[in-house]
Amino acid sequence: MTDTQLDTQIRTQLVNHEVRYTSGRKRVVAAIVAADGPRSAAELHETLGRGVPLSSLYRSLSVMADAGVLSPHHSSKGVTRYELSEWLVGHHHHLVCTSCGAVDDIELPTEAEAALERLVAGAADTGGFTSTGHALEIEGRCSQCT
Repeated sequence: MTDTQLDTQIRTQLVNHEVRYTSGRKRVVAAIVAADGPRSAAELHETLGRGVPLSSLYRSLSVMADAGVLSPHHSSKGVTRYELSEWLVGHHHHLVCTSCGAVDDIELPTEAEAALERLVAGAADTGGFTSTGHALEIEGRCSQCT
């Protein structure tokens, strides 16, 4: 998908939720697109510099997550990281370094994804729950920290 197509889809989604696609929000999206995985508000603020106040950044992240443009991921250490929602970038999972905090996107082979979907459906059935999707975050230590 080209940057223009992505921008158009995000704009349409935000307009459908009665949210303006401001220049500040465009900068946040650009920083997330340029990142190699989900980023926290603090990491994004460092990337964006002082031109975007932290309070505005938090508000933009919240508004865009509520509109379905961004997906928040909550770590076991209480840090929330954001990335573009799967409807924009495709289904994937994450490797999360518990030492340095690095988050890498991974796509599972088709057979592994199918097995994971069966496990999720089975777990949901056990609880009388209807699954509509899943997300897998594997925690451990990255190659740099090992």
